[in-house]
Amino acid sequence: MKTRYWIAGATTLAIAGKLLLRPRDADWHKCRNVIFHSEHSRFIDVDGVRVHYQEAGHERAPALVLIHGFASSTLVWSKVFLRLAKDDFRVIAVDMLGYGYSAKPKNGEYTIAGQAKLLTRLLDHLGIPRALFVGSSYGGAVAATCALDYPERVEKLVLVGTVNNNRPLAFKLMRVFGSPVFGDVVSPLLIGSRRLLRRRMKSVYDRHAWVLDERRVDARHLPLRAAGTHRAIIRTVRGWHAERISRDAHLISQPTLLLWGENDREIPVADGERLHAAIPGSRLIVFLNCGHLPHEEYPEAFTNLVVDFCKGG
Repeated sequence: MKTRYWIAGATTLAIAGKLLLRPRDADWHKCRNVIFHSEHSRFIDVDGVRVHYQEAGHERAPALVLIHGFASSTLVWSKVFLRLAKDDFRVIAVDMLGYGYSAKPKNGEYTIAGQAKLLTRLLDHLGIPRALFVGSSYGGAVAATCALDYPERVEKLVLVGTVNNNRPLAFKLMRVFGSPVFGDVVSPLLIGSRRLLRRRMKSVYDRHAWVLDERRVDARHLPLRAAGTHRAIIRTVRGWHAERISRDAHLISQPTLLLWGENDREIPVADGERLHAAIPGSRLIVFLNCGHLPHEEYPEAFTNLVVDFCKGG
């Protein structure tokens, strides 16, 4: 019995130690060598919140806004970021509130609607009245919400494997993140695990051997070690209200392109088909032999499709 108590005590101390030793936030300067396209990084204060974004292209070119998914960052756009800028766009890839190298305030509004509001305020500060929006996964839900709530700001919409309901909350990890008390203790240990992250990244791609490398894992992992990121992820899950995307999809009036991976295990292509049927005049293109992130698995084809669509094709 005493041995059992000793083990329990040691385990508790080890967990407490890991939680206490976490960095409060991700330090861009310390991580710069790992960050993709760090030379294009910018920081701006938006209503008291420090936002990190990357920008390339001529400032007078049409603005193309790239919005990453859940627990991610500008990293997911690294293979198409400069390609799109070379095609005469002012490309702006944003770290959403709580993620990457943007601020992670304790009282932040970590909801789809809150992220959409902050994004439009960022565009205000950059002097961009209207833009082309490209959103991936959870970022697709944010982009769709911008189209619904701020229609005058969205010229065209590209939705990539877009979150459109609450079914992702049934995933095992999401259930842990959403669990009160238990989730607060265990979630940081899971989120901060590089081994678990690598396994999760591998499951997202259909052709992971072509996409995944250790620098990419490191670039994704470093922000996920921060206590602020852990809080943002937990609060995002607990404030997850995505059913509206499917419910109000028929109200989206902007020209819309839907891009999906045939073998997307996160958001199945059937969801894309339902959105396609609901959004008037939308177009759905499915990438064969592709997982959740076609912009990472097929960057050249992805870029060509987005450019053709955004330029009027």
